[in-house]
Amino acid sequence: MTYRPSAADRERKTQGGAYMSGTTTARTRRTAGVPRQWRGTEAGGGANRWVVLLVLCVSLLLVAVDATVLHVAVPAVTEDLRPGAMELLWIVDIYPLVCASLLILFGTLGDRVGRRRVLLLGYGLFGAASALAAFAPSPQILIVARALLGVGGAMIMPATLSILRQVFPDRRERALAIGVWSAVAAVGAAVGPLLGGFLVENFWWGSVFLVNLPLMIVALPVGRWLLPESTGDRNGPWDVLGAVMAACGLFCVVFGVKRMGSGADPLDAVTTVPLLFGVVLLVLFVRRQRRRTHPLVDLKLFARPAFSISVGCIVLALLALVGLELIAAQYLQLVLGLTPLETGLRLLPLTFAAMAAGLVGSRMLQWLGPRVMVAIGFALTALAVLSLTAMGQSDRPAVLVGGFIVLGFGLETTLFSAYESMLNEASVGSAGGAAAIGETSYQLGAGIGIALLGSVMNAAYKPGVSAVPGVPASASSDASQSLGAAYKVSDRLGGHAGEALRSAARGAFVHGLHVTLAVSAGLLLVGALAALRLPKAMECATDDEEPAQGPDQRAQGGTDTPARRDRATVAAES
Repeated sequence: MTYRPSAADRERKTQGGAYMSGTTTARTRRTAGVPRQWRGTEAGGGANRWVVLLVLCVSLLLVAVDATVLHVAVPAVTEDLRPGAMELLWIVDIYPLVCASLLILFGTLGDRVGRRRVLLLGYGLFGAASALAAFAPSPQILIVARALLGVGGAMIMPATLSILRQVFPDRRERALAIGVWSAVAAVGAAVGPLLGGFLVENFWWGSVFLVNLPLMIVALPVGRWLLPESTGDRNGPWDVLGAVMAACGLFCVVFGVKRMGSGADPLDAVTTVPLLFGVVLLVLFVRRQRRRTHPLVDLKLFARPAFSISVGCIVLALLALVGLELIAAQYLQLVLGLTPLETGLRLLPLTFAAMAAGLVGSRMLQWLGPRVMVAIGFALTALAVLSLTAMGQSDRPAVLVGGFIVLGFGLETTLFSAYESMLNEASVGSAGGAAAIGETSYQLGAGIGIALLGSVMNAAYKPGVSAVPGVPASASSDASQSLGAAYKVSDRLGGHAGEALRSAARGAFVHGLHVTLAVSAGLLLVGALAALRLPKAMECATDDEEPAQGPDQRAQGGTDTPARRDRATVAAES
């Protein structure tokens, strides 16, 4: 269709005569970093960008759901395929492990070859891998399928956020879009276990994967028709060696962290060697990027306090809360005796509160600014975590619901504001790399949180079951592994000794939960202090109002920089 500039576009006419709409160029040509016109409306100004947001959110929802949907299907998978202990561990862990390690690779590849192209390839791979996983005849095939799902997820996740950065040049609208995007991520993580439980109870375990196929069959043609294509700076060759170093380094680090989180000895060679090797690879990757004229990842972004502090806040928020969420689920099922479905329903208030925070977050961010917004989010989350120390061996539904509501609202406020500030600091051309950094920090924070808080929980739990009167030392040692293990030992012992061990284990678990809550609150308060270095005010210039880049540079497809007011003005406001 012929491009007809609106009045607003004519007002933004550049010196070279091109009409800049934020996501489209003039009639005659398309430049690097600017997506091509897509059918149905103008890329920069019509309502179609909200349809694009809908498509991106559906993509994210699938990836988020798939990260947790298998958890409740593990018993059915075990009964059908009979995997060994190590095979079962890989079935569960290979998806997040592969996804986290490839985020930087595919995020930067999207900047190079086209974000929509990578996203659509991710759709296709995700659908094919889902079909393979649904009908996997053996544990080995299921592991391969889950690994391919991780590859597809790594292609989809940074692409959704970088396309969102491109389609919404105005920061106010972009903040609302990121709020919706982050709310959908919260919904996906919570819906996964509920959806998985429903499907496993009514069908077979493969249905938890098969449900992806209809959505992917629709998403592929719709995404090809509606989503804009865009790239970043294509100057210089793509750093293939650097991408491989980043992927291998992250794989080894996440693998080591996950082993520690599963209770493995930190000094065990299988844990330590990959972890150290991964750290060395990542250090070499950073040195390589600093020396290259055209780096894979623009490490200068970390020199900007708003970017580096935002990434740190994402890590801290996940560090404090993901391990806590796992422990809370164990508390609800093993201490209070709730079923998995009842546990999922108890966690729904947290999800609804997170959705509400994402939807109202853009207005709050404009009113409060990033600094106050992130600090308040951390403070609310810490308050909620401390309130949950009122949980004991008896059920207190009102305390749980109130704590989860404040927890969900505070956590989403923190994550939404941190993501928005981080993404605003990145240029449109480097949006894929920035999005990959944000998603990688999310995954690393989650993995480290499970390892750290799991270790705190175990250290506080073990002394309470180590010397129970009437219980043999070998039984106490077995019971010290977990509360579930303690219940099995107590059933085996029976009588007074078994009942004493069960009671002691429940009390020790609740004590460990309280200690873990206190540590989590401390980490969250550290995050609140770190947030005080974020900008005070929200700068709302759009990308096409960037003073640092002239029309000639835009026309040549040069690297674009994020819009911001004069630095002296920002410094004065801060």
